[in-house]
This record gives sequence, C-alpha cells and structure tokens, in this order.
Amino acid sequence: MAKKRYIQAINDALTEEMARDPKIILFGEDVEISMFGDTLGLLERFGPGRIRNTPICEATLTGMAVGAAASGYRVVLHMMFSNFIYTGFDAIANQMAKLRLMTGGQMSMPITILAGYGGGRSSAAQHSDTPHPLLMNLGGVNVVVPASPADAKGLLKTVLRGKNPTFFLEAGGRGAETAEVPDEDYTIPLGKVSVLRPGRDVTVVAIGTMVKHALAAIPELEAKGIDPEVIDIRTLVPLDEDGIIASVQKTGRLVVVDEARDRCSAASHICAVVADKAFSALKAPPKRVTVPNVAMPYAPASEKNVLPNPAKIAAAAAALVGR
Repeated sequence: MAKKRYIQAINDALTEEMARDPKIILFGEDVEISMFGDTLGLLERFGPGRIRNTPICEATLTGMAVGAAASGYRVVLHMMFSNFIYTGFDAIANQMAKLRLMTGGQMSMPITILAGYGGGRSSAAQHSDTPHPLLMNLGGVNVVVPASPADAKGLLKTVLRGKNPTFFLEAGGRGAETAEVPDEDYTIPLGKVSVLRPGRDVTVVAIGTMVKHALAAIPELEAKGIDPEVIDIRTLVPLDEDGIIASVQKTGRLVVVDEARDRCSAASHICAVVADKAFSALKAPPKRVTVPNVAMPYAPASEKNVLPNPAKIAAAAAALVGR
C-alpha cells in the first residue's frame, strides 16, 4: 500500500471510475482549475465533453444534475463548499430525492455531489457549515462523511457505481493528511461503521472531521484509567445502527462528536436511536459534543472556541465514567 493524501485518494477514485465508465460526467464550480485538488488533471484526461466548468449558480447546477441523470448519465456535481448546497436546494429536495419514488422506480438518480464542509480555517459563516442534518432529513439521498484517505477512495468508488443521489462531504482542512491506501481496486459498503479503537468503558462515535479529534482524546482518557472505544461512522445515510448499538451494549456509555450545530444534529439522532433501541444497556445518559446553535465566527479564537476538540471530548467521556 502507498501513502496518499486525502484529496489525492478522492482524485484517484474519480479518475479510475471515469476511465471505467464513460457515462460518468463531472461539472461544477472551478472543476477545471481544481481549487481543492480533487478534480486535478481530469479535464486533460477526459476532455471538455465530460468535464465542464460552470458559473456560480447552484440552483441551475442541481437542476442540470437531475436532468442529466434522467437522461442516462452518471453525474458528479462539485459544489465546492457545502454552504452552497442551500442555494441549490429546490432541485435537491423536490426532485433529486423524490423522483425515484414518484416514477415508481422507473427513473434513477445516480448523482454524486461533492462539497467541502466544516470550520477551523477562518472561512467565516458562509463557508464553514456542516449541513448533513439537513440532508439526513430529506429521505431519498445518501450522506457519506469519510475521514481517512482509504475510506474516501473506497466509499467514493461505491457511490459512483450506485444508483442513488449521494452527498459525498469532504472533511474540511484535511485534504493534505496522508495515510495508507490499498493499491488494488476496492470498494467500501455504505452503512458500515469502522471501529478504530476497541474499548470497554465508553463508546465515542465520531463523524467525519471529528474522528481526528476523537483519536487525539485517547491519551487523556487513558491517563485517567478510561478505556474508550472509538468508532468512525463513515456514512450517516445509511446509518449502521447495529454497529453503534453493539458497541454501546459492550461499554454502556455513549459520546457522539459532531461538527454540526447541536439542535437536530446527527449526534442528536444517534443518541435518540441508542436511547430507543439500547436503553437497558446504558449506564449513563448519552452525551453530545457539538457546535453551539450559532453561525460560525470568522475570528480564529472565536471559531476555535465553538468547535469540538480533544479536551471537550475527553471531558464528556470522563464525566460519563465518573472520573
């Protein structure tokens, strides 16, 4: 296995799948120059017939994606920042998420929407949201939140071969992080958590960018004699409820770390699922480590204050264990 950057792994998946399937087309904002690096070299490799730069008009882009998918193409739409999903939401919520049902299965929507999300880079309120709760609530779209290069590549290849509209959310600020990626062709199934560290005292479920912080909290917890189990959720829709519940039944405690705002967050939903289906296993109420219900500040010190971090995660876990 070779070590690759997170963003390079995504680029490799796009390149390999576009070479494998000539029906895949890609368009979006600045995809030709590739501001993030994930579409680097695709124009030169596949030409302007399959790679198209577009104006900054998300309502048009999402409508184009629906129309192209209905015409038999597999569409990759790059929206740059996840905040821009809001301005393209009509075609997403009223068409993309619903047409398969409304046509009795006659129409598929093989659309993959790429977007970077999250704070930590002083990109300010309109470029730093983590909007997966909004997408989870639609019904009819998948939501994928890979945290590692290997997962990013394997999950994206699965998504590009699927038939459902999927939001592939790229962890903000982690594009240059490196890790081993398998050399062979591989896919990773949706709806399967990854247990990164087995433990017995408390389950820490981390979402996307927060996986790094959850792992960084381990030394502080170990110093207090706490043995945490750390789980990377990998996909929010479909959600591996069985994997989460199995862990909680072992540890009896749950902390969910989510960069979304607290109200109606993915963390809230996961806590509700556990309370509903594994209540008898709980030794303490589940805890959420999230962002307050405010717009993301621009000032670095203020932004740092509202984001989850290893210290907050360790404090939440220690409080549940009583240490």
